[in-house]
Amino acid sequence: MIKLIRYLKPFWPTVVLVLVLVLLQTLSQLYLPTLMADIVDKGIAAGNNAVIFRIGGTMLAVALVSVACAVSASYFSARVGLGYGRVLRNKVFSHVQQFSLREYNQFGAASLITRITNDITQVQMVILMSLRMLAIAPLMMIGGIVMAVSRDPNLSRLILILMPVLALAVAVMAYLVMPLFKAMQAKLDKLNLVLRENLTGIRVIRAFNRDEYELKRFDAANLDLTKTAILVNRLMAGSMPGMMLLMNLASIAILWFGGQRVAGGGLQVGNLMAFLQYMMQIMFSLMMVSMMFVMLPRAMASVNRINAVLDTEPEIANPAQVREAASGTKGYLEFRNVIFSYPGAEVPVLRDISFRASPGETTAVIGGTGSGKSTLANLIPRFYDVDSGSVLVDGVDVRDMTQESLRDKIGFVPQQALLFSGTIASNIRLGKEDATSEEVRKAAETAQAREFIDAMPEGFDAPVAQGGVNLSGGQRQRLAIARALVRRPEIYIFDDSFSALDFRTDARLRQALKEETADATTLIVAQRVTTVMDADRIIVLEKGAVAGIGTHHELMESCKVYREIVLSQVSEEEIA
Repeated sequence: MIKLIRYLKPFWPTVVLVLVLVLLQTLSQLYLPTLMADIVDKGIAAGNNAVIFRIGGTMLAVALVSVACAVSASYFSARVGLGYGRVLRNKVFSHVQQFSLREYNQFGAASLITRITNDITQVQMVILMSLRMLAIAPLMMIGGIVMAVSRDPNLSRLILILMPVLALAVAVMAYLVMPLFKAMQAKLDKLNLVLRENLTGIRVIRAFNRDEYELKRFDAANLDLTKTAILVNRLMAGSMPGMMLLMNLASIAILWFGGQRVAGGGLQVGNLMAFLQYMMQIMFSLMMVSMMFVMLPRAMASVNRINAVLDTEPEIANPAQVREAASGTKGYLEFRNVIFSYPGAEVPVLRDISFRASPGETTAVIGGTGSGKSTLANLIPRFYDVDSGSVLVDGVDVRDMTQESLRDKIGFVPQQALLFSGTIASNIRLGKEDATSEEVRKAAETAQAREFIDAMPEGFDAPVAQGGVNLSGGQRQRLAIARALVRRPEIYIFDDSFSALDFRTDARLRQALKEETADATTLIVAQRVTTVMDADRIIVLEKGAVAGIGTHHELMESCKVYREIVLSQVSEEEIA
């Protein structure tokens, strides 16, 4: 919690103002029982109406000050709490944005969403409540004890008996609910995971008639969370009547022993009433503390989860000493003895990969499933760092470049074409924010997307749903390619980006790309042999190692693996 308090720094002036208002509110509330005692003992008992009106007017003024301070404190504490939540969300989100794919996989998307939303909301609520409750409770308790002792030291001995009992009840409650709140957050993660998988995979679920199974799966996660939440709320609900019982027993004890002292002439009625009020204030302050102790365990569980994100240092960071590429080099790519393995893997995914690619050339990567093709592509924009060896762009190791400058050189089309909610034009402009309408149209035309875009009533202003679910797979792929083309990068990376295209569109697209990418380095990862046959260089991967490098004709003669791949897709007559 202490680590997260530093994000309150911009709000310190408002926090001080809230504390001042809370102090004034507390002093006003502590002064009211004294005025009530005076109005009873000096006014009503003495039949002095002037004293009654004078003290009554003072009581009214003090009550109005208390109300004004309470309302103002609530307003400003709400501003602090909500502002703090906004700052913390921005901080966590910006930190998550720096994560490599390894850190994303470590936490999982569902858990990160829960931490940025629900967990921060829990902390925000505690900050909001703490500014008032944790400030007012100690002041009210100490002030109430001092004022109660000043009214009757003998009767104040009851406080020594009641306070330890209440403190013990608060401690037991905190001990019971803390592990339950931690479990609740973990179960909320599980529920979000199931829900997210269900919503994103709805087509697969329906295609395989797994609706009932998914419903049962969601119901099980929901029921698990509900049972824990019900148990927590039962404990909280049971604690309140217990607290009220103690308060009522305390009131009875005060009236019993206080009544005896009034009857014996050792205590005035007004002072007894004031003592009872101060005792209630002390009890209520303890109840406030108990409420905070109920909220704090859940907030602390959330704090630990937020800190786990903020304390995770991104594996991939910009270097302390940045190296610049030599003048005249633009788009040169080299893999030099690269070895890479995923966390926990027993064997490397890529082993001793070495090749060069130059501007104006098309380099293709082909291989069986799991051979490491997409992994190789992901190393170029530095989504992962190599275990050994180096990936060089323009003669500079990518680890010696800033991530921004490296990725400015690259137009990346991922294996899964992901689109964002907006329009077709806005999705293409993700590649280049200030792209003109002509540049957007040109990129779409090269990507063979103009035909279906022009068929839409809104054209380039046609809406795109989240993830592009209102478009076909081939349409999404072509828009993703257009997004890379509008960037006009030095290096193009197409990670199996033509798989959803028909052969006719594939051929037309590759022909258009030759003209558009003539001055750039092009790397194509593909499964289809027809997509890579015309490449200047084909790299064949098998089990993470290079099985052969050369042109199509060279590999047909020298590489058994490549020949098997070709013959599995194309007949010998077609090759000839």
